[in-house]
Amino acid sequence: MEELQNAVKDGGLAVSNLPEKGRCLLTTKNFYPGEVILRQEPYVCVPNNTVSRCDGCFASESLKKCSACQVVWYCGSTCQKSEWKLHRLECIALSRLEKEKRKAVTPSIRLMVRLYLRRKLQNEMFIPASVTDSCNFVEALVSHLKDLDEKQLVLYAQMASLVHLILQWPEINLKEIAENFSKLACNAHTICDCELRPLGTGLYPIVSIINHSCLPNAVLIFEGKSSVVRAVEHIPEGAEVSIAYIDIAGSTMTRQKTLKEQYFFTCTCPRCIKAGQYNDIQESAILEGYRCKDDGCNGFLLRDSDDKGFICQTCGLLRSKEEVKRIVSEITAISDKELKYKSPGNHDEAISQYKMIEKLQMELCHPFSISLMRTREEILKILMEVGDWREALAYCRLTIPGYQRVYPELHPLLGLQYYTCGKIEWLLGYTEDAIKSLTRAIDILRITHGTNSPFMKELMMKLDEAHAEASYNLSSKDE
Repeated sequence: MEELQNAVKDGGLAVSNLPEKGRCLLTTKNFYPGEVILRQEPYVCVPNNTVSRCDGCFASESLKKCSACQVVWYCGSTCQKSEWKLHRLECIALSRLEKEKRKAVTPSIRLMVRLYLRRKLQNEMFIPASVTDSCNFVEALVSHLKDLDEKQLVLYAQMASLVHLILQWPEINLKEIAENFSKLACNAHTICDCELRPLGTGLYPIVSIINHSCLPNAVLIFEGKSSVVRAVEHIPEGAEVSIAYIDIAGSTMTRQKTLKEQYFFTCTCPRCIKAGQYNDIQESAILEGYRCKDDGCNGFLLRDSDDKGFICQTCGLLRSKEEVKRIVSEITAISDKELKYKSPGNHDEAISQYKMIEKLQMELCHPFSISLMRTREEILKILMEVGDWREALAYCRLTIPGYQRVYPELHPLLGLQYYTCGKIEWLLGYTEDAIKSLTRAIDILRITHGTNSPFMKELMMKLDEAHAEASYNLSSKDE
């Protein structure tokens, strides 16, 4: 612990063991919104397999497959050389597998194989190790193996068997590998691009110390494969740094359930300690409950004491259980059909199905319903894919109030939604509206993302161009 303290103290941080929280990251100086708290490279990482990506930089263009193992891709010699020390051993191990078994090598399997290979290279001093970048740090992570159900234990045992087959090291046992899978499940992070689209998975030992809050004071963003934790509010000296492990849109009950199932703890953050209080019940009913039957009323509904239905807390109107069940059944039937018969490229059918769901949700759910917001996100995504920009803009604008409700003022998802709105507005020639949306996007994203990434430089350039276009249009009118 002392070596670890020395390693992080120069960055204004301290690792502490709190009785109620365990290991956590505290500040030893003030941090202000937008300031980088921590930057760390992954101990190990792998790209995901939804599309082929370079192992070195996660790029998805101009790729060539490793000729020996036929599993790993590279965009060029620079990335191949940077990864060679680790991939040389991985390549030998993967090449021993039969071709059919290589198809079973998922990103999770590769991540575990690379974990053991990196430990081997560090132990044999082929690659350097430090206090914050060593297998000792990984071994100290909590596994929660005792909290897993039998189904998950069996899955980890099967995955461990494949890792054992790939490595063929008699000194490691299946139980140790299975326990490490459990550690990765709770401590690895999804690596995303600047627009929060998943690219891969990585293990960042210091970042894994940071605890969760549903009202976090920091945000985790990735620049390439590097993890960057930035403050989103003033964090005074001696305060704990917190990030969100999950999407924090949702009721307290939903968030607590997700955290318990995925991370095996009960959150006691400032939002969650209000569980059961009137304001929390009201918010839950708005986000995940039903709307009043009176279109002119914006009240929220709670179940009545006789269990006959749900009563509007504003006007007192009852909505029967039978009516709610009927609409829910219709939504479920359409959703199941969409999933069952979904085919790539059939955009018209998909939009039609989602709009039917949207119409029913508007009848059933509160205007700020998360499920309604998610449906509109899906419609927006498809409309953008087919280039129907006018309707896409209408749906993007419909999602903004929901985002403002469920996310804090400085949340990257809110900033990115303003960015999407601004891009479409500019494309359609609504320059003044685009300036407003892009300005709001930058006000948020400069805090969460910084200003030096290519993404942010491009965004700021877009805003400059929009301002220049607006000035030109104004001067043309004056003439």
